[in-house]
Amino acid sequence: MKREENKKAQEQFGEAVNSGNLEKLRDLVAHDVKDHDPAPNQGPGPQGYIDFFTMMRNALPDMKIEVKKLVADEDDVAFAYTLTGTHKGDFMGVEGTNKSVKVRGMQISRFKDGKMVERWG
Repeated sequence: MKREENKKAQEQFGEAVNSGNLEKLRDLVAHDVKDHDPAPNQGPGPQGYIDFFTMMRNALPDMKIEVKKLVADEDDVAFAYTLTGTHKGDFMGVEGTNKSVKVRGMQISRFKDGKMVERWG
């Protein structure tokens, strides 16, 4: 059952990012989360993720993350994804270009009690 709960938490994380309902991340990320690959200037805990994805959504207002493959065990969820969007706003000091963006990536998240407690990207 933990496996399914972890998958559900990861899916809710993705829904929050895609919808822009970033406050939901407070329910899905532990305050003491250990991020092994934080974004530049990403702060700690849920607020760090909220701030990062706010910046991403401002830069790429039509941003969408599509999970291509997801696997899970009792503690971890791993997935491959494609991020797409149009570069309309500032992204880490680079002004909007109005060009389409497509990025592929992978992530592994460890969960405890329905919250992400560790992340590798």
